[in-house]
Amino acid sequence: MITDERKRTWRLISSIGLLLLLLLGCQPAGGETAAPTEVSAVTGATAAPEAATLNVFAAASLSDAFNEIGAAFSAANPGATVVFNFAGSNQLATQITEGAPADVFASANAAQMEVAVASGRIDAGAAQQFVTNRLVVVTPADNPAGITTLQDLATPDTLLVLAAEEVPVGRYSLEFLDLAAADAAFDSGFKEAVLANVVSYEENVRSVLNKVALGEADAGIVYTSDLVGVEGVTALEIPDALNVVAQYPIAPLNDSAQPELAAAFVEWVLSDAGQAILGNYGFGPSSGQ
Repeated sequence: MITDERKRTWRLISSIGLLLLLLLGCQPAGGETAAPTEVSAVTGATAAPEAATLNVFAAASLSDAFNEIGAAFSAANPGATVVFNFAGSNQLATQITEGAPADVFASANAAQMEVAVASGRIDAGAAQQFVTNRLVVVTPADNPAGITTLQDLATPDTLLVLAAEEVPVGRYSLEFLDLAAADAAFDSGFKEAVLANVVSYEENVRSVLNKVALGEADAGIVYTSDLVGVEGVTALEIPDALNVVAQYPIAPLNDSAQPELAAAFVEWVLSDAGQAILGNYGFGPSSGQ
């Protein structure tokens, strides 16, 4: 005869056995413990990788090309968002010196990159030349001043706009005028006569182009890359002997909040894909390539 105590013991053993069977049935195949999945407490959806924002300071002349490069880079690096700050390279170098948060700096000349290096935020030797550009004279499509030669820029009462001397394209423009003034095809007073026609000095190359396109000036000096896809203007070429080839350097900042992503962006710009995009926008390859 089974006593009540033995009945209770039997029920306890049976309950433990059933519990073990249930636990074993919940194990995945192979006896491995399933890894926990991170779930959003708000939506119940699986959490996405943490987003990363890359702040790229770039010369205004790079606007169109870098916007396309930024989109392609983000597509190749899910979770990465590229935010651009386009302006004159001198303005960007000043912002970097003053501590503005930035991850990458792409300048239109070496001088402004050196300013950023002197601030201590870019390592000496970190900058790499990645592209070149050339100068071109631009006039409104209807060319109201009848400018057909470079010498016409010195004609009195011609309304001319240039970038400020502190801006790379402004400095390059002055170098072009120096070369022209020393050429026998131009009068010795060519540079002075041209500068006498300047009605405004702009803070970046895009401002120069916009004023000419809007008919607010008879002519201006911009980069060849600025004219890609632009309507309402006509280009007057500057020959090689008088032109100035702009060299653009790029570098990551040493205090970047996203150092690996910054290095990857620079590498992408230097890659065949990045160079192809830049070429489509009128830029030339770096002299080191």
